[in-house]
Amino acid sequence: MKTYKGSCHCQTVQFEIQTDFPELTTCDCSICLRKNALMVKVHESKLKILSGEESLTTYTFHTHTAKHYFCSICGIYPFHRKRVTPDHYGVNVYCLEGFDPTGIPVRATDGKGMA
Repeated sequence: MKTYKGSCHCQTVQFEIQTDFPELTTCDCSICLRKNALMVKVHESKLKILSGEESLTTYTFHTHTAKHYFCSICGIYPFHRKRVTPDHYGVNVYCLEGFDPTGIPVRATDGKGMA
C-alpha cells in the first residue's frame, strides 16, 4: 500500500492517504454531480490530516450521515465521510500530489437512488 499526500488549493488543509487504488468512483447524487469529483474510497484509519483541520468546514444534507468537508479559505472539497460506509472517506483524487488516474477503473455510484 502506497502513501499519497494531498491538499486543498491554498495548501492550508494537508493530508495523506494510504491506498492501492483498486478503483475510482463517481457519484450522481445532488452534491457529487455539482462537485464533479473523482474519488477513491479509503478506511478512516488510512486518512491522516497533517494540517489545517481547523480550516475544514462541514456540510451535511438529507440524512446528515455523509459529511462533506471543504476548506473554509479556498473552498476546495478534499474528502467526505461516506453515508453508506461512515467508517470510510471518499477522497478527491484531484487533490493528490502528482496523481494520474489513467488506467484505473472507474465505477459509477448510484447516489441518486439512495433516497
